[in-house]
Amino acid sequence: MTSRTPRMRRVRRLVRGSTQKGATPKVVALGGGMGLSASLAALRRITRDLTAVVTVADDGGSSGRLRDELGVLPPGDLRKALAALCGDDDWGQTWARVIQHRFISGGELHDHAVGNLLIVALWEQLGDHVQALDLVGKLLGAHGRVLPMSAVPLELQALVRGHVPDRPDDISTVRGQATVALTRGEVQSVHVVPEDPPAVPEAVEAVRDADWVVLGPGSWFSSVIPHLLVPQLREALEETKARKVLSLNLAPQPGETEGFSPQRHLEVLARHAPKLAFDVVLADQDAVPDRERLTGAAKELFGSEVELAAVAAQGDASRATPGGGSARHDPELLAAAYDRIFRMHGRIGPWR
Repeated sequence: MTSRTPRMRRVRRLVRGSTQKGATPKVVALGGGMGLSASLAALRRITRDLTAVVTVADDGGSSGRLRDELGVLPPGDLRKALAALCGDDDWGQTWARVIQHRFISGGELHDHAVGNLLIVALWEQLGDHVQALDLVGKLLGAHGRVLPMSAVPLELQALVRGHVPDRPDDISTVRGQATVALTRGEVQSVHVVPEDPPAVPEAVEAVRDADWVVLGPGSWFSSVIPHLLVPQLREALEETKARKVLSLNLAPQPGETEGFSPQRHLEVLARHAPKLAFDVVLADQDAVPDRERLTGAAKELFGSEVELAAVAAQGDASRATPGGGSARHDPELLAAAYDRIFRMHGRIGPWR
């Protein structure tokens, strides 16, 4: 720990300095689950104008039960995004723990998260997804805004080769985000039901009005690519004048991307949105075995440059292990990487 202390102090000074110069860039981060939470925990350190656009296809756990019983959007990924935007002071950290708290019992409340129940209660009270999430964010003192990508709950479906073990060449349809995330076999593509879901207007507006858009990290087929399956949101991503960062994972995910190289992640994303371009692809420097191939793929598929940086939490040796599911981003190192990208690759904006 002591060997990296001076470096971490420099990172903290850099991050603090980036928010002490008046206006800051408008940043929109898209994703879901822990990957989006990692980006938000980093980005809230370097900008005061931050919006999260969150997937709404989760069908597992507490979210799935509330979705099935009440017909609501799954609140879990929205709750995680709100928790990630809580500040580091006592108020923020207390509320982050409260909304993430899960009940343990032998009854119906078992495994329900407090934040999920709070969000759904406000949806029912106010009848407005965005207004309710804004109110929860205000209660928490969240450093940013959280929006669902669509106003209707979505079902994720994947075409998977080799899902049936004794028929390795057959293509099967796997339904449900929780199932897709852990599927056996090789995911070929994903789509959502309904096929042309309406985007939340505020999410589309945020993307079009942003200075920077960040997509990823996160479960590639079940949290990242679904944003590209909402037509209005995909068009906004293609047409926005904002600069865009694609943030890669620290390691392949067991199940849906097991065995994927960094460039393979780019290839499958490009198949789902062939018109989409990025300015920068960000990857952890220890998670890229072949930098030349990744650089070539990024340039060919997206017209983008590649930025490599140390963004993994110290001690996460699993980041370089295929299938290492416990790798985590360090929020301060990731914040420093984003800040450097915004400064080096950005147009001179009003925050400079």
